[in-house]
This record gives sequence, C-alpha cells and structure tokens, in this order.
Amino acid sequence: MKQLAFFVLPLLFFNQLTAQDMSKEALPYYEIPEYPETYTAGTVAARVVDGLGYRYYWATEGLRAEDLAYKPSDSGRTTAETIDHIYDLSNVILNAALQKVNAKNDDKEMSFEQKRKKTLENIKVAADIFRVSSDISMYTIKFGKREFPFWNGINGPIEDAVWHCGQVVLLRRASGNPFNSKANVFTGKLRE
Repeated sequence: MKQLAFFVLPLLFFNQLTAQDMSKEALPYYEIPEYPETYTAGTVAARVVDGLGYRYYWATEGLRAEDLAYKPSDSGRTTAETIDHIYDLSNVILNAALQKVNAKNDDKEMSFEQKRKKTLENIKVAADIFRVSSDISMYTIKFGKREFPFWNGINGPIEDAVWHCGQVVLLRRASGNPFNSKANVFTGKLRE
C-alpha cells in the first residue's frame, strides 16, 4: 500500500499542476496568434480583434475583489461595471460575426471568472470567423430592424472595447494592482 501511495500522490500532485496550467492555457489570448502570411480584409479585421483579445486578457488577469469594486468617483463606473460593458461589447462583435441580431443578455449573474472567460471566447470566435472571410461587409451590426455596416463595428464596439480595456488597466493601477508589465502589446507576447 505504501508503494501505491508513493506513486499515486506524486501523480495526483502533477495532475493538479497540469490542470492549473491547462486552465490558464484554455483561455485564449495569453499570446496574440501568429499573423497570417497575407493581408486581406478578413485577416486585418481579425488581427484588430485579436489585439483586443490580448489587451483584455492582460487587463483582467489577476484582478482581485477590491480591484473589481474600485470606483474612482461617485459618477464613474467600477472596474466590474467596466468589465460588464466590455462583455456586452464582445457579444455585439460576436453577433456581427455570426450574422445574428443583438438581443438583451441576461448574463449579469455570471462570476467575474465566467464573464472573463466568455468575453475572451467571444472575441476569439469572432476573430476566427473574420480571419477566413473573403467579404467582411456581410458582418453587419444588427439591433432589431436597424442594421449598420461593418465600418460601424470597427469604430463602434471593437474600438470601444479597446478603449475600456485601457480604463481597466488604469483602474487596477489606481486600486494598487498594476497589470503585468511584461505583457507587450507590440509583440503580443510576454517579455522575457
């Protein structure tokens, strides 16, 4: 029995470490994907969305409860409210990629970790769809009967989400938890 414990305990410990590593790897945008060989409207649009994913990953990595609750003023949003807004924007981006009409989400009861994961997944799915597209004009933004061209998707929800990622970085710095300074947005990788 002692021999079995000698082999099983280290295996369980290794499995737990591997599971922790896999859970981190399971989230997209730890690194930005490699860029494609060719420039097309689809690959450029995807790269813009990938840049958002990378920024969001590192803006939200390691946030604590006190960071999420931080609010710079009575009229400002908390970090958690800003993250809610980015999540909503990621749904608009995804719905454009899926060519779906936007509807009100009832996902407000998700934990921060669930919302973070879902936001990153939304961004990744949208980028993957754009990446292989030969005609991005089909990815309109639809609100009920109103429809807007992909141009509005770029300067609207995509760039708005990038803007708010910067706010999350500022808010977390103000709450005493700066983001990982090794996250390099130019290379899309962590500095050594």
